[in-house]
Amino acid sequence: MAAMPAPQATEALAAPGAGTSAATTPLTTGAAVPELGASVLQMMFGLAVVIALLFASLWLIRRLSAPRGGTAIKVLAAAAVGPRERVVLIELGEQVLVLGVAPGSVTRLHDMKRSELPVPVNAGGTNAPGGKAFAAWLKQATERRNAG
Repeated sequence: MAAMPAPQATEALAAPGAGTSAATTPLTTGAAVPELGASVLQMMFGLAVVIALLFASLWLIRRLSAPRGGTAIKVLAAAAVGPRERVVLIELGEQVLVLGVAPGSVTRLHDMKRSELPVPVNAGGTNAPGGKAFAAWLKQATERRNAG
């Protein structure tokens, strides 16, 4: 013989959408509905924490990747002499080194005093990358192209 369900459960199963029954009342009174302001405040606090962590990480990356020891070594100029080979002028105090740089090797080609340089390195010649000479050359090239 099968057991008969309780009368309250039968009514709740028979009419799920009809009024408030004893089965649905504990859900609304037992669960606290969070306020909209509190949830927005919690979301904004979480966003502020994430943004603060982002800025702290960026500061730490900059701090750790900064070169140590000041500006004792300066790269004065570089010129490509092949597809993967370069000649580089390095200033180290009052001494200037001419280095040959290739994949896997750096060779000292010459060393001299800063006063012995034949041409001032920062004079804006054709070997100064990104200098005024390139801007002037680009302007002349575009004028020739537009004129012809």
